[in-house]
Amino acid sequence: MLNIKVVTWSLALWAAFMFAFCIIYGVLTPSSLRVHMLLEQILPGFKWLTWQGFFTGLIQIFLYGAFAGLVYVPIYNFMHRKWVRHSS
Repeated sequence: MLNIKVVTWSLALWAAFMFAFCIIYGVLTPSSLRVHMLLEQILPGFKWLTWQGFFTGLIQIFLYGAFAGLVYVPIYNFMHRKWVRHSS
């Protein structure tokens, strides 16, 4: 059984870390390899290389990660209970 708080916080922080990594990667690589167009399409209000855009994207991606944890854990726990009872 998974703990919803642990998984939700873990996914949210992982998503925020990966967002920051993508921004750093985009700054350090040639413009042809940047992912800024994708980020601008999937994150409303995100603008490449602005502080407001960075924090808007960071908050949104953090919430997407938290949402993933909030949806995944109950499904996993339900399936775990169902299959563990049947296999015992």
